[in-house]
Amino acid sequence: MNAPSLEGLLVVSLEQAVAAPYCTSRLADAGARVIKVERGEGDFARYYDQAAAGESSYFVWLNRGKESICLDIKDSEDQRLLLQMLKEADVFVQNLAPGAAERAGFGSAALRAANPRLITVDITGYGGHGPYQNMKGYDLLVQCESGLASITGAADEPARVGVSVCDIACGMYAHAEVLRALIGRERTGQGESIEVSLFDSIADWMTVPLLQCESQQVPMERVGLRHPAITPYEVYTCADQQQVVLAIQNQREWERFCDQVLAFPGLKTDPRYQSNIARCIHRDTLNEVVRPIIATMSRQALVDRLSEARIAYGEVKTVEQLSQHPQLRRTQVETASGPVSVVAPPAISRRSSHRLGPVPALGEQSAQLRREFGARKSDVMETQP
Repeated sequence: MNAPSLEGLLVVSLEQAVAAPYCTSRLADAGARVIKVERGEGDFARYYDQAAAGESSYFVWLNRGKESICLDIKDSEDQRLLLQMLKEADVFVQNLAPGAAERAGFGSAALRAANPRLITVDITGYGGHGPYQNMKGYDLLVQCESGLASITGAADEPARVGVSVCDIACGMYAHAEVLRALIGRERTGQGESIEVSLFDSIADWMTVPLLQCESQQVPMERVGLRHPAITPYEVYTCADQQQVVLAIQNQREWERFCDQVLAFPGLKTDPRYQSNIARCIHRDTLNEVVRPIIATMSRQALVDRLSEARIAYGEVKTVEQLSQHPQLRRTQVETASGPVSVVAPPAISRRSSHRLGPVPALGEQSAQLRREFGARKSDVMETQP
């Protein structure tokens, strides 16, 4: 197994909550040295819950493999220490309140003027320009502002997506952009400034419903556990009250579904159902046929038929059932309160490894890092505030 891909890379992150820590945690997994700068009371995500062996589940998930130092970025000595770190850093990530980093002397332009190889990443709610630039943007707020909540949930009420999807999307885009910028730096010798916002990230994910809405070809309604633009692709209840979601993706599958699952070959020749567009238009009348047939089968009988017909399906499982899912891969990380079993990194490489280091206690490496970088504090950047 080769050494971690990002070994030797120094990342400094003035971060809190989810989006920025998501980005830097994935860099740490790949071998980068990540120094997490926290205020005296710590990243507020440390206190969201105590579900992970007494630690916050969010914090354990997003901060493994990092070093924690407590700094007051309004204090002149701590400012000089952070500037020294950034003089030596490859990547700087921050997601403070809009304008806070720049007011404290850590704006991207000034940092990169002193260290042209530095890659800076500013993560915000709504971006650095436009009428919302000074607004704080948290995940649920952006789910609502972006229209995501309006298409999520059942017909009678909009809903939050059950995980912090705007934060996660933003963290993923930031991570991808850092890797792209690192490749670019290998070619040019120059770093760059990157801006990523929660709003822009989830707006990109909303491209399909946005285009459908603007074309007025697909009604913008909340549809619960069914796909808004493909039919049949939704949840059905079996005779034993078990629920199965099945998905028809093309005409061949539709024909096999009629012949082998429903045992109703005449349905595939009905002109109302001969294309996906037609089936969506006549979804209700189609389900008047499909639902009673499926309701006569047990869950196992339906699954057997779907498998034989090579039709994709899934069951509606709970989080408790996910915990016991035979396909779930897990790994262990160490915390100050003991080991925690977490979901293993999704990507599997046969050549390089992920290094899942321990989750740091608040300020755990403060003394060590102050000695390491403070010894060189006379050699700081000329951009001191």
